[in-house]
Amino acid sequence: MISSFNIEKLTALLRDFYTVTKIRITVFDEKFQEIAAYPKKRADFCEIVRSCPEACDACTRCDRIAMKTAASRRALYTYRCHAGLYESIMPIYLNRLLIGYLFFGHVFRYDSYDQGFRVIRECCKDYNLKISDLLQSSLHQPLISEEVLNSSASLMEAIASYLCMERLVSLRHENLPVQIDEYIREHLTEDLDAPSIAEHFGIGKTRLYEIAKESYGCGIAEHIRRERIEKAKALLLSEPELPVSEIAVLSGFSDYNNFITLFRKQTGYTPKRFRVL
Repeated sequence: MISSFNIEKLTALLRDFYTVTKIRITVFDEKFQEIAAYPKKRADFCEIVRSCPEACDACTRCDRIAMKTAASRRALYTYRCHAGLYESIMPIYLNRLLIGYLFFGHVFRYDSYDQGFRVIRECCKDYNLKISDLLQSSLHQPLISEEVLNSSASLMEAIASYLCMERLVSLRHENLPVQIDEYIREHLTEDLDAPSIAEHFGIGKTRLYEIAKESYGCGIAEHIRRERIEKAKALLLSEPELPVSEIAVLSGFSDYNNFITLFRKQTGYTPKRFRVL
């Protein structure tokens, strides 16, 4: 685990979130291992779903997919789970390094119980579950409007920022993922690739790839590209007189056309357009 959490303060913060929203919230580390939750007990609906091995496996897959999606987007991700309830997950980054996730669910985001029942019945029809028990447990779930769901998600984004600002989360700087991340940012204009980085740190390429996926949410080559684009964005705004071609070089891109293509892909804008937004 590359992050350490002040569990007492963290739990108090989660309790406050639940008091306001009535939505269960959980904190996971970067490997998606649960660290803290409030309330600790899952909703009866989820316990019933997880009583079926096939449905429980589907829960795990659903969570993993959501985790990877949020990490790849580096942003909040809200979705409907495989059983028909709504969930939201927010990756936590410190110094652009993935250190954990905030997750809330399982929300009955429907206009009426009848509407929700129809969706749940369809989603769970292939599981060995007693649908009547699921529907009965759904009645204990508060009806959450889309507005409240979105507001709760925004509040969770704020909590993620608060965790870092208040140092409830702190990096262990001696940790290898941190060292690799710092090394990349210090050598962006040089020839960086997986073999040279692995050799520098005395590890195998397979281990380097594992660290990148676990800590940065992407492959090592993609992480390098993202860091170079982040540097280019900063230079575009801080050095308005520099030609875009020079910014490409200063950000570690030897191919100008490739820089333009990658910049537009990651930001949605050309460098010139980004500069005047």
